[in-house]
Amino acid sequence: MKITPSYVADSLLRSHLLGLPQRKRLRSDGKLHRPLLRGSRTDDGYRLRPRPPPPPPPLQPRRSLLSAPFRHRRSSGEQLKYCSEALDFFKEKLRTPARIAQEFHRLQEMRPTMDEIVRKCSVALRDANLDKNRYTDILPFDNNRIVLNSTRDSTPLRNNYINASLIGLASGEKVSQFIATQGPLPETFEDFWEMVFVYRCPAIVMLTRVDNHRMMRKCANYFQAQNGLREFGKISIETKYTTTSDSSLVLRCLEVKHKELVKPALSVLHIQYPEWPDHGVPEDTASVREIFEMTHHLPPEIGPIVVHCRVQKAECEICKKNCRIEQYFFCYAAIVDELEELLSRSSH
Repeated sequence: MKITPSYVADSLLRSHLLGLPQRKRLRSDGKLHRPLLRGSRTDDGYRLRPRPPPPPPPLQPRRSLLSAPFRHRRSSGEQLKYCSEALDFFKEKLRTPARIAQEFHRLQEMRPTMDEIVRKCSVALRDANLDKNRYTDILPFDNNRIVLNSTRDSTPLRNNYINASLIGLASGEKVSQFIATQGPLPETFEDFWEMVFVYRCPAIVMLTRVDNHRMMRKCANYFQAQNGLREFGKISIETKYTTTSDSSLVLRCLEVKHKELVKPALSVLHIQYPEWPDHGVPEDTASVREIFEMTHHLPPEIGPIVVHCRVQKAECEICKKNCRIEQYFFCYAAIVDELEELLSRSSH
């Protein structure tokens, strides 16, 4: 079977989110009932006529949509040994926060200067593209920016630009790439959805809440928050249904269609974390780790995962240093919590 973003999004929402295990049934003679395969024989020796497979159940919102936990793969003994060693390593580092702070400051020293930004982000700084950037110092590099292959009638310089970067991991593990982008502006809604549709992105992670206050330039409703249809130029977005997980994640099934491109409709899993704070970090790591579990199951060959937040400039300047170092410590805490949970599950 060919793996497509629509197939994966539906599979995630069916198997991982719905969590509907098959119930075992007993026959009248007390033996375990096993469904007969096509062309198999009954106990009396008669061959059954093949039956067509039943249609899949329709995706419907359920109260217990996320009541079942995600299905985790079993880890080998060698993998568990590495996880145990990694847990000891990260716990030891958390006991010496000065070492983590030194790591953070070394990373900060690698940040590009304004001269480097001007040289490496030349496309983003063109006059035709300036109004597509939230801030002048948060820009995509020329070498890994997302290039739009637009069908709209506009100037070429404006058409192919969006404030978004393609990010891959250097590790040997085969995982999905990411598209890091800004919270969409009203004037970039169509660009955003064109990117999602053309690059066949199976999931969008939104680390903020919807705010339609235009003067504050926060993240507006670039989709249809409630069930229904919404259009952005030649692209239509339909929210099939919405549900909320136990860890306050808002999950939506979105269907994206393009009026002109001859590509099939795209099903997108929209994961919103509205409780991500404007200042500091969340109180616990549960929601962030749940997002990781959802996106980690996506096959990397189908398309990159879109991630965006929104940071108001004034808020960013006030708590720039403290928030960032808190977030760095938060990453360590999330790793420790995930390793502890993995080892705990494996011991039962």
